Amino acid sequence: MKRLISRAVLFVGALMMLTGCNKKMNQFAADYFTTNPNPLEVVGTQVPATVTANVPAKFFKKNAEVTVTPVLVWNGGEATSTSYRFQGEKVRGNATTVSYDNGGSYTIPVNFTYQPEMQKSELFLDFQVQQGKKQYALPRVKVANGVIATAALADAGSVNPAIAPDKFQRIINEKYTADILFLINQANIRNSQLTSAQMESFNADVKKASEDTARVIEDINISSYASPDGPWEFNNQLAQKREKVTNDYLTKKLKKEAITDFGEITKQFTAEDWEGFKKLVEASNIQDKELILSVLSMYKDPEQREREIHNLSNVFETLAETILPQLRYSRLTASVNVIGKSDEQINAFFDNDPAALSIDEILYAATLTDNNGRQQAIYKKASQLYPNDYRTFNNLGMAQYQAGNYEAAKQSFQKAAQLNPSAPEAQMNLGLISLLNGDYASANRSFGNAGGLKELGEALGVYYLKQGDAAAAVKAFGDSKSNNAALAQIITKDYGAARSTLASITEPDAVTYYLTAILGARTNNSQLVTSNLRQAIKLDQNIAKQAVNDLEFSKFNLQGIQ
Repeated sequence: MKRLISRAVLFVGALMMLTGCNKKMNQFAADYFTTNPNPLEVVGTQVPATVTANVPAKFFKKNAEVTVTPVLVWNGGEATSTSYRFQGEKVRGNATTVSYDNGGSYTIPVNFTYQPEMQKSELFLDFQVQQGKKQYALPRVKVANGVIATAALADAGSVNPAIAPDKFQRIINEKYTADILFLINQANIRNSQLTSAQMESFNADVKKASEDTARVIEDINISSYASPDGPWEFNNQLAQKREKVTNDYLTKKLKKEAITDFGEITKQFTAEDWEGFKKLVEASNIQDKELILSVLSMYKDPEQREREIHNLSNVFETLAETILPQLRYSRLTASVNVIGKSDEQINAFFDNDPAALSIDEILYAATLTDNNGRQQAIYKKASQLYPNDYRTFNNLGMAQYQAGNYEAAKQSFQKAAQLNPSAPEAQMNLGLISLLNGDYASANRSFGNAGGLKELGEALGVYYLKQGDAAAAVKAFGDSKSNNAALAQIITKDYGAARSTLASITEPDAVTYYLTAILGARTNNSQLVTSNLRQAIKLDQNIAKQAVNDLEFSKFNLQGIQ
């Protein structure tokens, strides 16, 4: 009897071993798996997810090795993610071991490079089993449905390249100056001063300006001084007399030359020119000049200063010969505005004689139109007339980029960078080309070389979106009012900020309305969804098909939105 019981026990044990080892694996059930997120979602340029498998007890055969391959399937194509291996307790290998008696919970990372067709797709798990010498496949199991592709709307093509600015100024102020020197303690103007080269040049410049319709004399100023030696009261009266005689001379001279349109004559006098004295001493090679400067800093009272400097008997004679005579003068200063070409004149010159325009005038001409074709024509001509100025090629590339001619833009940006490798505009724009081409390492390097450029924030924002870092993108965009900036706010779920950004876009396009519709879907506002989708489709008919496949709108009835 005991022998029979032992045989029975052995038989049951063997049967259990066969059950745990030799039988084929049962089919995996869909409810063994959960996927996060479900549906899948684009992050940057990737579609990442985590599938969690909850394997029940008494399921995973002890002698089985299972290779699990995530497969994303859509109409006309599929993509596979990295396979993961799991093994039973009796398998000698490096795979994750699954207990037969207890089962367990296991994670399977999933990642795909996004393609637009993936929006309407299904995620399956494929199972290949190795059990002893047997190999077989188990039925695939569906674990997720579709891909939310909102993040893929990030668009480097909509970023405006950096313009290298012109330096055109319609009004440029010029100053013409001349000094009339006086002898010590005197206020009469010597003839030698009136015929000096400086005065003759001043008079000629003022005369020429009065006759030139492109120049306007704003005013002529007279500043008169006495040197800081002698009594202050005497010097004050002396400086005032020098002002008067200079004003009398200037008034007569203007009348003689028939110059009537000169704004006004302004005048002032300074009793003792200590500031001028200090500057001249600082620029001189006088012995003990540091001692003289220390006296100026120690004493603020002009008479005390004069006494202390007189006490420096060993240097005062040098001061009297070289410094003080230069401080007995009246300075005439004519302020003249040079009026540049008007917008109409600049346009006319470009159309008829572009070579007559300066580099900054022709670059400015391109800013006078919103027509991309004319802008390209202007910048192309500028690059021909001024081929050594990087701005011409950079800005030509900017116009080509905005027209969608990215290959031509790339060549123009490269030429600009060759002419000026440190130009931040050219570096940022080359980074945009790299961003468009998915070369994110090169884009990052180029953007690093463009540090400090105000336009860089928008480009960096898109770069971070493509890298899947929406929080960094929001920071980079700052206060930008653009589709890309609003997209970053939507992804980070700051829906209030996103709505404000979208409403502030001055020239909304189809993407603007489409993003507003997505915002409506995420905030359960059906009216916002339908009204904005209709507007988006009016501007771009392709959006109708995109919206039907977009899981953002899966809960909404889109019939009749066209």
